[in-house]
Amino acid sequence: MGAPAPSPPVERPSRFWRFAAVWVLVLATLWIGQRTIVTMTMTADEPRAVTPRGSLGDIESHTVALFEQAAPSVVTIVTEGPRGVRRTGTGSGFVWDRAGHVVTNAHVVEGAARVLVRFDDGGTALAAVVGADPDNDLAVVRLGGNLQVLRPIPVGTSADLRVGQQAFAIGNPFGLSRTLTTGIVSAIDRRLPTQGGREIAGVIQTDAAINPGNSGGPLLDSAGRLIGVNTAILTTTGAGGGIGFAVPVDTVNRVVPALIRDGRVPRPGIGIVVAGEDAAARADVRGLVVQRVVPGGPADRAGLTGADADGRTGDVIVEVGGRPVRTLADLARELVRIGVGGTAPLTVERAGQRRRVDVQVIDIGA
Repeated sequence: MGAPAPSPPVERPSRFWRFAAVWVLVLATLWIGQRTIVTMTMTADEPRAVTPRGSLGDIESHTVALFEQAAPSVVTIVTEGPRGVRRTGTGSGFVWDRAGHVVTNAHVVEGAARVLVRFDDGGTALAAVVGADPDNDLAVVRLGGNLQVLRPIPVGTSADLRVGQQAFAIGNPFGLSRTLTTGIVSAIDRRLPTQGGREIAGVIQTDAAINPGNSGGPLLDSAGRLIGVNTAILTTTGAGGGIGFAVPVDTVNRVVPALIRDGRVPRPGIGIVVAGEDAAARADVRGLVVQRVVPGGPADRAGLTGADADGRTGDVIVEVGGRPVRTLADLARELVRIGVGGTAPLTVERAGQRRRVDVQVIDIGA
């Protein structure tokens, strides 16, 4: 037999690859060890030390002080319906005077058989509705029982408001009490429709968040003064969408004393019933069409006439005191400006002819 064939040579790892493998093992060991050490020594399984904050900024300090000053004047309004009617609601309000009068929206207390006022400190008191003015969505309730120390809210003015000013709303949205939201005065002199075809004039628009439950709460300026009463939101979902409205404080300062004094607010009128706005369009006139006059009323005594038996258009009021009139809200605004007992200078058109008619303004709500 011949000699066996030689075995093939065995390849061995080069020194480089052996060296690389050793370093990979070393690095892996170090990485695992480092993670273990970090986990063991740096895990915050105890309360952490508080980092000192320093002083609040000027804007923050101002907002905090404003809220702390105004919040004790703001209350929660809780209403219950008549016995047998399961209806409850919540809104907001604010202290008007030390005699126990609280201002809110008329729609907050409308139809309420029982009104409960809850204060900033958690105390509560029953209240009675003193009066309401649906035309301006304002109402006053008076606290009963032993009155605690009350802090009336400081009152400002809305006549000199400017778009861009800061605005602060305090109230109880969705039942969450003591809520502060901030924003700006987004617009002024808005007109907000109310019951009976009238409008609130000079309404303030704000982007300070206003939601259900904020109704009746105060809108404040940066001095912490009342500039409006939050009353409505523009929404398609039932929640605020960044557009809220407030009754201007100059209106509040006129209406509230009358409600406290008389339980009602005079409703200026001249004794007419007006046709719908479409009547003016059909008659191709620009103005307020008089449908009929109240017999013996101021308009009747001044010679105004309504539509005749054949349906022909009667007098059309086109101006009051030189200001154009197109809707009942326009007329109501001008009559409020003149006031009960004053004389309204009307420009009236009939059959293409215009004439001046002076009509006494009376309280049609009396």
